[in-house]
Amino acid sequence: MSTTAIPAMTSGGTPVLLLKEGSSQTQGKNIQRNNITAARLISEIVKTSIGPRGLDKMLVDSLGDVTITNDGATMLKEMDVQHPAAKMLIEVAKATDNEVGDGTTSAVILAGALLDKAEELLDKDIHPTVIVDGYTKASQRAIESLESIAEKVSPKSRESLTKVACTSMQTKLVARESQELAEVVVDAALRVADEQAEGRYKVDIDNVKVEKKPGGSLVDTKLIEGIILDKEVVHAGMPKRIENAKIALINSPFEIEKTEFDAKLNINEPSMMKKFLDEETNMLRGMVDKVAAAGANVVVCQKGIDDTAQHYLAKAGVLAVRRAKESDMTKLAKATGASIVTNFDDLSAKELGSADLVEERKIEEDKWVFIEGCRNPKAVTLFIRGGSQRVIDEAERSIHDALMVTKDVLEKPAIVAGGGAAEEEAADQVLSWSEKLTGREQLAAQKFAEALETIPINLARNAGLDPIDSQVELRAKHAEGMKWYGVDAIEGKMANMYQKEVWEPLAVKEQYIRSATEAACMLLRIDDMIAAGKSKTETKPPKSGGDSEGGSSDLD
Repeated sequence: MSTTAIPAMTSGGTPVLLLKEGSSQTQGKNIQRNNITAARLISEIVKTSIGPRGLDKMLVDSLGDVTITNDGATMLKEMDVQHPAAKMLIEVAKATDNEVGDGTTSAVILAGALLDKAEELLDKDIHPTVIVDGYTKASQRAIESLESIAEKVSPKSRESLTKVACTSMQTKLVARESQELAEVVVDAALRVADEQAEGRYKVDIDNVKVEKKPGGSLVDTKLIEGIILDKEVVHAGMPKRIENAKIALINSPFEIEKTEFDAKLNINEPSMMKKFLDEETNMLRGMVDKVAAAGANVVVCQKGIDDTAQHYLAKAGVLAVRRAKESDMTKLAKATGASIVTNFDDLSAKELGSADLVEERKIEEDKWVFIEGCRNPKAVTLFIRGGSQRVIDEAERSIHDALMVTKDVLEKPAIVAGGGAAEEEAADQVLSWSEKLTGREQLAAQKFAEALETIPINLARNAGLDPIDSQVELRAKHAEGMKWYGVDAIEGKMANMYQKEVWEPLAVKEQYIRSATEAACMLLRIDDMIAAGKSKTETKPPKSGGDSEGGSSDLD
C-alpha cells in the first residue's frame, strides 16, 4: 500500500500544506485492492459457518466473556474490526439482521465474492463505474427472477410458517430441536400479528418478550400467553398465586411524595406528630382502598411501593409487584387488556386487565412473577430453557432469526427453496440475460452471476462435497429447468430442496442481494482514502509563579 505524506504537490511541483501533519493518502488501484482484500478476509471468516454443516465461532472479548455462535451478524458485531472497508461489511450484516433477521452470513459472503470478481475485471482495466453499473442491473435482474419463481403461500398456513421457521433453525445449534421450537415460534408470531386490509399482516416482534434461564433442556422452551416479570412479590404476607386475576397497571408511586417547595412544620407536642403520621397512613390506606374498590387483586406498579402500603395491600389480599420496566408495562397492557393508570382517582373496573393465573415461581435462584392465560393477548413471552448459559444465548439468537423469518412470510407471503437453489436459479437467469447486453457491462453481469454461485458452492464445501463437481451438477440441473435443485447438506448430495421442504422467505433473499450489491458498489467507487493523523495530547505549560501550593513544578 503506497501512502503519500502530506504536504502534497501540485501538478506544477509546488508544495501545498493541505492536511495536518501525520495524515496519509492512498490512491488509485492500491486503495481498491486494499478494500477488496479487507472485505475478502471478513468473508473468509464467516463462509465456513453457512449451512446446516457450517461450524461455529468462539469469540472472546476484552473482558474474557465468551460467545459461541454461527450467526453472521453476531460474529461480526463481536469482532473489534478496525479497517473501514471491513466495517462497511459489518454494517451490511447488521442492516440485514435488523430488516429481515436472516441471511446475514449470505450477505457478507456475496459482498466478498462480488468484490473478488470485480478485482479480476479491474485487472483487465475495466473502469469501476462500468462494473458498478453492471452489478446494479444484474442485481435488479436477479431479484426479478426470484420474484418470478417464488411460490405464493397463505399467511394463515401454520404448516408453511413452521417449515420456514424450521429451515431457519436447521443451520443453528438448536437444529435437533428445530421442529418443536419452530411450532412455539409460529404460535408466538401469530398471536401478535395484526391483520390489515386484504388479508395482509403486520407483525411487531417487540411484542414477543424473550426471557431465558439455564436449566432443563431446549425442548422445555415454551410460549407463555402473557408476560413474565423478572421481579418478585414485594411483601411476604401477600398471596403468591391468584387465579382469575384482575390486574391494575399503575404508573404512579404508592408513596407520599415530597413537596417540590421548601416547607416547615412546627410540631410542639407528640400528639401533633401522631396526627401527622396518621395522616400519611390514611393517605396510603386511601390509595389501597381505591385499588380494592376497583376490584383489583393484582397490582403492577412502575414506581415504588411504601412499606405501609405494602402492609395494607397484603391485608387486602392483593399481589403486588413494584418497579416494573416501562417496556414490560406496555407489553402487560397489550397482553391483559389493562390501561396504564397514572392517577389513583382514575382507577376503575374498566381500567383493569385480566389473566387466568398470576403466580410467583422460583426459577433457579430467582423468583419471577408469571402472568399467563391472557385471553387474546397482543403481547406474549417466549421462555427459553437450556443446559447452560451459552446454549440458551445461542438458542435466543436462533429463535430471533426464526421469529423474523416467520414475520417476513406473514408480511410478504412468498417463499423460495433453500440449499442454494434460489441463488443458482437466479445466477442461471442472470447469465442468460447478460448475453443480451453489449459492451463491458456484460462482463460485470457475468461476474455477478458467478458471485451468486458462491452461496451453493460454500454450502457444498461445508457439507464435505467437492465444490467443482457440485457446481457443474447444479448448473446442468438448472439448465434442464429443475429450478429447485440445490445442495442437500444433510444427505450430502444434490436434491430438489422444495420437495425436501427447505423453504426460505423471498424477502430475505431480496434484502441480502440488494444489501451486498450496494456495499460492493460503494467500495468499488472509492479511489482515494485520506486518513487523518492521530491527535497528540498537548502538555499545558506550567503556570507562572510555580505551584499554587508552594511546591515546585515537575514539568521541566
